[in-house]
Amino acid sequence: MLEQVVLFTILMGFLISVLLSPIFIPFLRRLKFGQSIRDEGPKSHQKKSGTPTMGGVMIILSIIITTIVMTNKFSEPGIETFLLLFVTIGYGLLGFLDDMIKVVLKRNLGLTSKQKLIGQIIVAVIFYFVLNQFEFSTEVRLPGTELSFDLGWLYPVLILFMLVGGSNAVNLTDGLDGLLSGCAAIAFGAFAVLAWNNSQYDIAIFSVAVVGSVLGFLVFNAHPAKVFMGDTGSLALGGAIVAVAILTKLEILLIVIGGVFVIETLSVIIQVISFKMTGKRVFKMSPLHHHYELNGWSEWKVVVTFWAMGLLFAILGIIIEVWL
Repeated sequence: MLEQVVLFTILMGFLISVLLSPIFIPFLRRLKFGQSIRDEGPKSHQKKSGTPTMGGVMIILSIIITTIVMTNKFSEPGIETFLLLFVTIGYGLLGFLDDMIKVVLKRNLGLTSKQKLIGQIIVAVIFYFVLNQFEFSTEVRLPGTELSFDLGWLYPVLILFMLVGGSNAVNLTDGLDGLLSGCAAIAFGAFAVLAWNNSQYDIAIFSVAVVGSVLGFLVFNAHPAKVFMGDTGSLALGGAIVAVAILTKLEILLIVIGGVFVIETLSVIIQVISFKMTGKRVFKMSPLHHHYELNGWSEWKVVVTFWAMGLLFAILGIIIEVWL
C-alpha cells in the first residue's frame, strides 16, 4: 500500500507538471514574460535573457491538484493539508507579484525588500494563528534525542523567523538551471520519509506531491532551461518546506536536510559582512553557486555537485532522526 501511494502521487505530480509545460511555456513566451538578467551576474547568464519565467505557477498547480486528489483517496484531509497548501499558495502569490513587477514593469528587483518582508510576515502570522487554534505544541525537540524544551511565547517568533528566513534561503538557491528543482525534490523526499515514519500521512503525501511536481518541472528546467520557476516557485517551495518541518516537529532538523539552502544563505551573509567591514569579498560572487561558476566550473557541474550535497544532507537528516 505504501509503495502504491508514493508511486501514484509522484507520477501524478510529475505528469501534471509535464503536461502543463508545453501549454504554459508558449503562453508565457507569447506574453513576453521573459527573465531579465542582472548586469552584475555572471556574463555567461546573459544568453538566458528572455527565457520564460514564472514557471512556478505550473509547480503550484500540480502540487495543489495532486495533494487534494491523493489525500482524499489515501488519507483524511486535515488541518495540516490546509496549512501546507495555504503557505504554498500564499508565498507563491507573493512571488507571483514579484515576478509580475519584474517582467511587466521591467523592474529587475521586483518588490522592494520591505514589501516582500511584510507579505512574508502576514502569511506567517496567519499560519501561526490557525495553528494556535489547535493547541499546537510549542516544544522543540533536539533531533535524534528525547530532549526537548518548551519555547512558550518564543515559539511564534521561531515560526516567523523560519518562514521568512527559509523562504528567502530557498529563493537564493534558485540561480542555475535545475539547481533548486533538484535540491527541493531531494529535501522534500527526505521529509516525506520522516513524515510517513511518524504516521503523518497527509504531510507525507503533500511532500511526495512536491517531489513529483518539481521533477516534472525539471524536465524543462534542466540545463539548458526552457523555463524558470521565478520567485513564484522558489518562494512557494521555501515556505512549503518550512511549513512541513514545523508540522512534523522537525524544526531543527530542517537545518540539516536543507543544508544546501543554509550554506547558500551563509555565503551571502558572509560576503555582505566581509565587504562592509573590510571592503573585501570572501567569494568571487554570492550566493555560493556563482563563486564556483566564476572559478571555471561548468553550470552543469555546479548543479550536480549541489544535488549530491543535498542528497548527503537528506540522508544524514534521516539517519539522525530514525536511527540515532
